[in-house]
Amino acid sequence: MRRINLLVIFFLLIVSKSFSQTDNNNIFNQPYVEVNGAADTMIVPDEIYINITISENDSKQSVEQQETKMINALQSLGINIEKDLSTSDIISDFKNRFLRSKDVIKTKSYQLKVHDAMTAGKVFAALEDNGIANSSIDHVDYSKMDELKNVCRTKAIANAKTIAEALAKPLGQEVGKAIQIIDANNSTPTYTPQVRLYAMAKADVANQTPQIDFQKIKITASENVKFLLK
Repeated sequence: MRRINLLVIFFLLIVSKSFSQTDNNNIFNQPYVEVNGAADTMIVPDEIYINITISENDSKQSVEQQETKMINALQSLGINIEKDLSTSDIISDFKNRFLRSKDVIKTKSYQLKVHDAMTAGKVFAALEDNGIANSSIDHVDYSKMDELKNVCRTKAIANAKTIAEALAKPLGQEVGKAIQIIDANNSTPTYTPQVRLYAMAKADVANQTPQIDFQKIKITASENVKFLLK
């Protein structure tokens, strides 16, 4: 009896799978149009990451003294130190040239996040005023990147439908429901942040703040869609 029941279940599974495949085949046997829709947008970065390194070798002051001056300068710019400044442990540099003179040079590295180019320029000016010249922009980003990616996806789908309608109209047909959507970006719209900082102009004469401009981040989305024709 148990063997018969197993055979019945096996038969039902095969039939169910067969009907499922038939339904899918019926869908794709109907007339359809396949198109690619694309969309892109440009956004100004609002997360700017600055690398800062202080070293006893660069100043007659200790790392601790320089750090205090740096923190005071950043706080005077309204920067939230606890939230936006991170640091690594103090590193002792035992390179051969220092060992020969029995000196130990301490350095300390930080990463600071600011939210616009103007603040970044003020940071560089403040660091230079305090004798800290070893700083540079590491990278930039956008805080609502995921939301913007989905906006691009939506626009790409809408563009795909517009293209499909343009193709179907001369044939006297209309675009029906979508039967397949493939995110051509492998679920992640592409953007090109490689060269984001493109210009550092001369210091502003009035306030001696370096004027920094950032290349906008480009976000693109591409969607492959199949629409039924009716």
